[in-house]
Amino acid sequence: MRELLRQRLGKGATDAVEAFKEKGADFVIADSLDDLFAGMRRLAPDVELDVQAIKHELEARDRELDNTFTKDAQVTALRGARTYRGDKLIRVAKPHKILDEKHRPLIAVKLHVLTRKSLGGIQTDLSSRVLNAAGKPIAGLYAVGEAAGFGGGGVHGYRSLEGTFLGGCLFTGMQAGRAIAGAL
Repeated sequence: MRELLRQRLGKGATDAVEAFKEKGADFVIADSLDDLFAGMRRLAPDVELDVQAIKHELEARDRELDNTFTKDAQVTALRGARTYRGDKLIRVAKPHKILDEKHRPLIAVKLHVLTRKSLGGIQTDLSSRVLNAAGKPIAGLYAVGEAAGFGGGGVHGYRSLEGTFLGGCLFTGMQAGRAIAGAL
């Protein structure tokens, strides 16, 4: 309990955030926007940064904090989360302007975007056999799991929840296994 209070009610970032700042290869820490942008360029020299557009967006977001009736979804969510006393005291940082010098350093994180879901695309029959453009099975070719086409509006519909795909993956794998065994 004492450690929680020290971490959450004390000054500065939590130990985990401090560790990322010190050891994170994809973190840029700076006291000015120019230094932050220079660090970002060093991390990703092939990525073009529109410094003026980024600065414009940061200034626009900061202005939203002065607007009680803001339409900015993040500012509204922060304010909403802080209406619950437990979150206000322990979990949610007090909203502040990103460019406010009292809240430095600035931190940028290089993101590594990857794709995890295809939600289908390969047309299959009920035996998980891959179908050609004419809708006929391609001999010896099977597709299972999310690649099999069940994710994009099939078993769970278009608004399926994360973690619900395992059943479809198991089912199409079982169907493919049965079809392959039957073909042997």
